[in-house]
Amino acid sequence: MAFPLQDRYVDLLTDFGFKRVFGTQANQQLLIDFLNTVLPPQHHIRSVTYKQAESLGATAIDRKAIFDIYCQAETGERFIVEMQKVKQNFFKDRSLYYATFPIQEQALKGQWDYQLNAVYTVGVLDFIFAEHRDEVELLHTVELKNQHCQVFYDKLKFIYIELPKFTKTVDQLESHFDRWLFLLKHLPDLDEPPEPLRDAVFNQLFEVAEIANFSPIEQDRYQESLKCYRDLNNVVDTSWQEGIKTGLAQGRQQGLAEGRQEGIRQMARQMKAAGIAIAQIIQVTGLSSEEIDAL
Repeated sequence: MAFPLQDRYVDLLTDFGFKRVFGTQANQQLLIDFLNTVLPPQHHIRSVTYKQAESLGATAIDRKAIFDIYCQAETGERFIVEMQKVKQNFFKDRSLYYATFPIQEQALKGQWDYQLNAVYTVGVLDFIFAEHRDEVELLHTVELKNQHCQVFYDKLKFIYIELPKFTKTVDQLESHFDRWLFLLKHLPDLDEPPEPLRDAVFNQLFEVAEIANFSPIEQDRYQESLKCYRDLNNVVDTSWQEGIKTGLAQGRQQGLAEGRQEGIRQMARQMKAAGIAIAQIIQVTGLSSEEIDAL
């Protein structure tokens, strides 16, 4: 049985909250406004069409790709938009692999000159890359460059936002980008819209995100998503510490790589015991469903 929620606004870092605000055609202006804060001026967009991720990929396994939003601009650019809760094995490999799907989707039958529209992966990360922990910069744009650091190909970009690095208070917000980051991180903490966030776009967001406007079914779905998000954070925090410690200890005898893998399996065991969904465990650990079933 669901219990009344105390927060006024939805948490955008839950699957339900992220997709409710950014993932529907009716709310496309919110996604467009957010994307235009991180896209280069030449690829700013005015409208998008939401597409089904299940239509991508050449194989059944490919078509099970898990990402939050896939859409296309009126000028042809493709966008994969994800909210990533925790760091996982081979995260960068996964981002690159998924980016190949909207590239391959553009292939035309018959005669085709291989001209492509731009593909962007935009990731809102609720974690910090290990190699960036000592850096202040939280927005990272990655593209293909040659040995002279000159852009080799400008139609494939990965944009990552390390949200934990954002520490500004509402009184310190300077840019539109700051305002979006503040809402991504602090929306459920607000009792009412702060003065710096009262404009047309954010007024729409506050209306869409107000839990009182949800149907009873939507409120139940949100509570389930919120519980999953909180459980995942708690289990991962504990499991990374305990599992990796165990794995590294064993690694003295087995070798570091084997020990770390055992730590990952230990974390998966704890997540499974806590009732975390298999898809979430796969995302976090990089293990296959068969490996998780065997634990």
